[in-house]
Amino acid sequence: MSPRTPAGSSRATLITDAALALLAERGMRGLTHRAVDERAGLPQGSTSNYARTRQSLLEATVRRLAEREGQVLAPADLPVPGERRAASGTASGADGTAGAARGPAAAATPGDPAAPPATPGPEALVAALALALHRYLTHHADLLVCRYELALEATRRPGLRAFYDATGRQFREPLEALMAAAGSPEPERHALSLVAWCEGLMFSCAAGAYHRSVPTEAELRTGFGELLSGMLGAADAPGRAEPPGAATREASR
Repeated sequence: MSPRTPAGSSRATLITDAALALLAERGMRGLTHRAVDERAGLPQGSTSNYARTRQSLLEATVRRLAEREGQVLAPADLPVPGERRAASGTASGADGTAGAARGPAAAATPGDPAAPPATPGPEALVAALALALHRYLTHHADLLVCRYELALEATRRPGLRAFYDATGRQFREPLEALMAAAGSPEPERHALSLVAWCEGLMFSCAAGAYHRSVPTEAELRTGFGELLSGMLGAADAPGRAEPPGAATREASR
């Protein structure tokens, strides 16, 4: 894994990208201040000046990993709860950028301030999740190795554990919002189930017995579709409990 650092990047980015490269190639034992300096092509002592302790170097590496993962998962590809249809007919996010690839927006009169927020449909969510996961598995498996190295180290370092968990919330909370917008009655539990399925698949394909059998994007769409169908299926789907009071309301009609 070579650091994928854009030209003109800051020294902090050079250092943390080099740290990720070392983690992927040599594991946690290969991550030292001196090795990072050498890998980044910086004068000896540069990494120590940036992150004086191993804990601070690990925290900076976790932060950079989250940035890199965010770039891979490409939030612009995902539907965003609460978007409104712009005058052009495409969804527009809070940052004002067009979101045509983020999924269908709810029908609304262009320019109507009272228009309801868009709700990403399950099909759009399935397609976006499959695209992001396939991109991760096929082009960025090295980042997954880094994640596992850092996660294991966090089990031995309480300070890093808290930092690692806090950083991870930036991915979990938007997923919970997406599940709620898609109609989940229990978005937190369903987001956890979705994350667990993804994590298991990622580990199997990056470091487990299926590392030579990465699913196609179509296969991932099927898998996500089955998961979301079970979570968000119709109220009369087999095995789906009726909401409290449903029978009483029906009898009173």
